[in-house]
Amino acid sequence: MKKQKVLLYNPIAVFFDMPLALLAIGSALDTDKYEVIIIDGRIDAKPLETIQKHIDEALCFGTTVLTGRPIKDALKVTQAVKKMRQDIPVIWGGWHTSLFPKQTLEDEPCIDITAQGQGEDTFRELVEVFSTKGDLSTVKGICYRNEEGEVIKNPPRTIVPMDTFADINYELIDVEKYFAKKGRRQLDYISSTGCYFRCTFCADPFVYNRKWTAISPEVMVNKLAQLHEKYQFTDLNLQDETYFTYRDRVIEISQRMIEKGLNFTWAATMRADQGSRMSVEDFKICAQSGLRRLLIGVESGSQEMMNWLKKDIKVEQVYMCAERCKDLGITVQFPFIVGFPGESDESIRETVKVALDLNSMHPNFHTPIFYFKPYPGTTITENVVKEGYKLPETVQEWSDFDILGSSGPWVSKEKFDFFEKFKFYLKFAYSNQKMVFKPLQLIARWRCKHKYFNLPLEKKMADTFFKKQQLA
Repeated sequence: MKKQKVLLYNPIAVFFDMPLALLAIGSALDTDKYEVIIIDGRIDAKPLETIQKHIDEALCFGTTVLTGRPIKDALKVTQAVKKMRQDIPVIWGGWHTSLFPKQTLEDEPCIDITAQGQGEDTFRELVEVFSTKGDLSTVKGICYRNEEGEVIKNPPRTIVPMDTFADINYELIDVEKYFAKKGRRQLDYISSTGCYFRCTFCADPFVYNRKWTAISPEVMVNKLAQLHEKYQFTDLNLQDETYFTYRDRVIEISQRMIEKGLNFTWAATMRADQGSRMSVEDFKICAQSGLRRLLIGVESGSQEMMNWLKKDIKVEQVYMCAERCKDLGITVQFPFIVGFPGESDESIRETVKVALDLNSMHPNFHTPIFYFKPYPGTTITENVVKEGYKLPETVQEWSDFDILGSSGPWVSKEKFDFFEKFKFYLKFAYSNQKMVFKPLQLIARWRCKHKYFNLPLEKKMADTFFKKQQLA
C-alpha cells in the first residue's frame, strides 16, 4: 500500500533549534501508513518549491507557530499552499494557536484547524480523520469550521505522560544541516512537557494548566545513548521549560549518563528554588555528567517585584545557585526583565545591582535584560488589558508583534536609554575578551561600577562597526 504524505512546515526564525514540535507530532504517526515530510524555512532555500513537489499527494499540511514574527512567514506559506491546492486541510499548532484558538480561524480563511496544547495525540487523530473521512468533532484539543462556516471549539485534551509516546524520529530531518547552521554538533531534545508554576508574566500556566510530565530516566538515557552513537553529537540542548522540576529524576539521569560513559556536554533550564534544594554534591554529579550551562530566570532583583510576579523564589536562592555554578565553572544565563507596569525606581535599582553582581562573579555568567511586553495568556496581560492596553486584534497584527526587540509603554525614554547603555557596557565589563577589547573592558567596568553612562562614545563606535542582529 502506498503511504500517504503528511507535509509539516517550520517557519523562518533567527535561531536554528531543531523543529522538535514537528518531530514530535510526525513521530506519533504510523510509519506503515504515512510518509512525514518536514520542510524548514530556515534550512530549505526554496521551501515552496519543495512543498509543490509533494502537495498533490499530501493528505494535509501543518505548521507550528510562535506569537510574533514567525507568524508572518507561516501566513505567507500557508496562503501559497492553499493557492497550490485549495482542498488540502491546513492545521496550525503551537503557542499562538494555544493562546488564540478561535481568533486565528476567524481571521484567516486559509487555515482550517487550530490545535491547542500537547499535540501528539491530537495530530495523530486528526490525520486518521483525514485518511478515513471521519468526523472532526471527535478530536479533542482543536478548533475547526463546520460546514456552515461556524468556528467550533472542541473540549480540551488533558496532558499525557510522555513515556506513552513514540520515540522522536530524528531521521525526519537532516540533522547534519542543523549542526552546520549551529556551528556545533548540538542535538536539541525535550525530556519534559509543561510547568507546575504560576508566574504571572508567563503563558505556561494558561497553556499547560500547571501540569507537568516527563520521560523516565532509564528510557531517556537509553534513548540518548542510541542517538549519541548514531549522530555523534558533542552537546545536548535540553529544551524543557523546567528541567530540574524533580531533583531525584535529574540526579538519576546524570548518574546513568556517567555509568554509560556518555561523552557529551549538556545545557538546561533551572529555577533558583530548584537549585537551592540541591546539595553541592548534586551539582557536582550534574557537572560530572556533562552539565556546562544553565539558564536561571531571575526577572527582577527586587524581592517585592518577584513576589508580585509570583515567581516563588528568593533573591538569596539566585545567589546560592550562582556560587555553586561559579565553583564548578558552569556557564549561566540569568535573564532579567524590566519595565513591568507600575515598576518602581527602587525595583529598577535593585535589578541593576543584582545583574551587576551576578555578571561580575564569573566571566561565563551573563545577565541579558529584556523589556516587558504583554505576552498573551498571562495574568499581567489580562490586567493591563482591563486597564485599557490594546493588544493586537488579528493574526496579521500579531505577526508584527515584537516580543524581544523593543520596550513596552511602561518604559520611559530615559529608562530605555539607560538600559541600552548599561546592557552594552555590562556585556564587555566582566566576560572573557580578546586583547583588542581590553581597553574597552576597563572603561566598561568603571562605567558599570559608577553607573555613569553619559557620553557613551565607545558604544557609538561599536554600534557603527558591529551590526546588531534583530531577534524575533
